[in-house]
Amino acid sequence: MKDQRQERLGRLQREYHRNHPWRLGQGGLFVPHSYAEVKQDALSWWDDVGFILNRRRVIVWWRHPRHVYRDAIEELAQEQTGEFPFDDWLTRGAIPNYRKVGRSRKKIVSYTCRPPSEASRAYFQRLRALEQEMSAQGIDCSVRPSSKRKRLSWATGLELVAPLEVRNEQELAVVADLARSLLLGRTTLEREFADYCYDKAIWLSEAAARA
Repeated sequence: MKDQRQERLGRLQREYHRNHPWRLGQGGLFVPHSYAEVKQDALSWWDDVGFILNRRRVIVWWRHPRHVYRDAIEELAQEQTGEFPFDDWLTRGAIPNYRKVGRSRKKIVSYTCRPPSEASRAYFQRLRALEQEMSAQGIDCSVRPSSKRKRLSWATGLELVAPLEVRNEQELAVVADLARSLLLGRTTLEREFADYCYDKAIWLSEAAARA
C-alpha cells in the first residue's frame, strides 16, 4: 500500500523543481560555497552539495566524523559547566541610541547592551577552559559513518557523516557521487568504509593539523 504522504511529498518536490529551476554548475552540481581560500592540505569539517535525481532535488548535508567528535566535546563541556545563568543582562537595561529627525525631534535607532554579568563571564570562562582541556586530552567518543534521509516539500535531504576531505569542487563531487549511490541503493556505508571509526586516537593525531 502506497504511503500517501510520501507520494504527496514526491509530487511537491517535482513541482518545486519545475517552477524554481536550480542553477547548477559543472557536473550538474549545486555548489553553495567557494574554495578559493581553502588550503589543499586543510582538514575538512562540513559542506553542502545538491544535485538532481529523478527530476527532484537532493540536498546533502555532509559532515566529517571529526566534526561530530568536536560537537561531542562541546556538548560534554556544556554539561560539565553547569546551568547557564539566565540573568537578563542582554535584554534588560539596554541604553537607547538616538538620531536626530529634523530640528527638534529624535528617534531610537539602536540599543547598547549592558556588559555581561559577572555570572555570565564566569560561565563562559569555565566553558572555554573545559573545551580547551577536553580538546587537548580527547574524550571517549567513537563516530562511525552514518546517513539519514529526510523527505522535504522541496527536496530530498540526506544527512551524511563520512570520512572524506572536501577542499575543492572535485572532492565535493565525490560526496555527491557517494550520496547518489546511497540513495539508489548501489552501495552502503559499511561497504565503502568497512570498520572505520573516528576516535580519540585519531583526534589527538590531528592536533597539529587543527592548530
